[in-house]
Amino acid sequence: MADWDYEIFWTETIKHIKGELEEQEFAMWFNIEYLRSTERELIVAVPSSFYRDQVKQRYQSYIENKIRELTGKDLSIQFEVQSKKDPPKTPAAPEKTESLPEQKKPARETKSQKSAKQNHSQLRKDYIFDNYVIGDNNNFASNAAMAIARNPGDAYNPFLIYGGVGLGKTHLMQAIGNYIYENSDQKVIYITAESFTNEFIHAIKEGPSKAAAFKNKYRYADVLLIDDIHFLQKKYETQEELFHTFNALYDAKKQIVFTCDRPLSELKNFSDRLSNRFGKGLNVDLQPPDYETRFAILKMKTEARGVNIPDEVIALVSKNVSSNIRDLESALIKLIAYAELVGKPITVETAQQQLKDVFASPRQTNMSIETIQRVVADYFSLSHNDLKSKKRTQNIVFPRQLSMFIAREITEYSTTEVGQSFGGRDHTTVMHACQKIEERITADPSLESTIQTLIRMIKEYSAKS
Repeated sequence: MADWDYEIFWTETIKHIKGELEEQEFAMWFNIEYLRSTERELIVAVPSSFYRDQVKQRYQSYIENKIRELTGKDLSIQFEVQSKKDPPKTPAAPEKTESLPEQKKPARETKSQKSAKQNHSQLRKDYIFDNYVIGDNNNFASNAAMAIARNPGDAYNPFLIYGGVGLGKTHLMQAIGNYIYENSDQKVIYITAESFTNEFIHAIKEGPSKAAAFKNKYRYADVLLIDDIHFLQKKYETQEELFHTFNALYDAKKQIVFTCDRPLSELKNFSDRLSNRFGKGLNVDLQPPDYETRFAILKMKTEARGVNIPDEVIALVSKNVSSNIRDLESALIKLIAYAELVGKPITVETAQQQLKDVFASPRQTNMSIETIQRVVADYFSLSHNDLKSKKRTQNIVFPRQLSMFIAREITEYSTTEVGQSFGGRDHTTVMHACQKIEERITADPSLESTIQTLIRMIKEYSAKS
């Protein structure tokens, strides 16, 4: 049979499928193009491996059955990822000249564009959909994120991703930004809530022109991604500015995405108006990954690093590290570092020995924060009271943040309880400290070894007490 006959089969099949599915569903998952065929196969093109995996899981059998129903032929579908980066087939974005409500358009739009493009550099290039492992814990959130990336400002706006530490909120948010940036000319701005606050304060201090530039920068973005919105608790002026920025973007049909460590309704000292605005959009949560997802994550990470780790070792780690993705990666980094530095293969026995502290109960109710403070203070040649003081010198700030991070890692104390033990600080300070340490671990994986050493010393000290 001629190749063009198969192409006709494909065209007719897609036409029927389009009539059976909801318009939004079809637009989201059938960005598929006919490539070629063999006697028994139709080879079609999809835009990414993430997209391929999702379509195979959801629709392959459905498509093959539809072809059989229409043509009487048993043809299998093979999906091929195209290397080129074609723009997504979505409705046209709003005109760039569209004016924001009750606001004069900036005189120099190109400067605003340049600022937004520069902010894209804050997106991590490795935070993409292709390496975001899908499981039951994040399936809904990831599908919504892909829909937003393909059709920003139109599908699910605003969008809130919430969940605990290390569950992939930032990865998913930045994957949206990277996809839009790579597949369109839209202006994408990613920023943490802390940096947004600091930038706002600086702009106000510098005077009216800087304040106006700040407003223009964010209110003329096409996509605004703000990470860790819980940082804005008690920061009322920043909340007010963000509220007006939100309204300007929303009215102009620009995409807004926030992440938070909990539902916005559970935040204290946070604007009801902002919470209500997000109630208009889609709010999704991320849960800790199940065993199968943890295994898939570790498998992907080892392949990406070009490291050979036996499946039985991956299974062992997947079974024993169940809290979050960050802890999984931390355990993997430790094993890889051991193999590289010692020059020995990674076996089940090696993993059990090197990760015994991780595999043991990671959180202990009988561990006191004071013990953690004393061990960390001694390690850094500080006094116990230094960590609880108001001093802000770097030689004290880092050990203090490290102590807070360890307290959250190995005890059941809440962020509020930890903060109170460090000179009456509030829970947002503790969350900020944990975030800073996590960022340093990402930048310098050797810090993980220091942390594990301190945890071992803390447990030994506690056992003697």
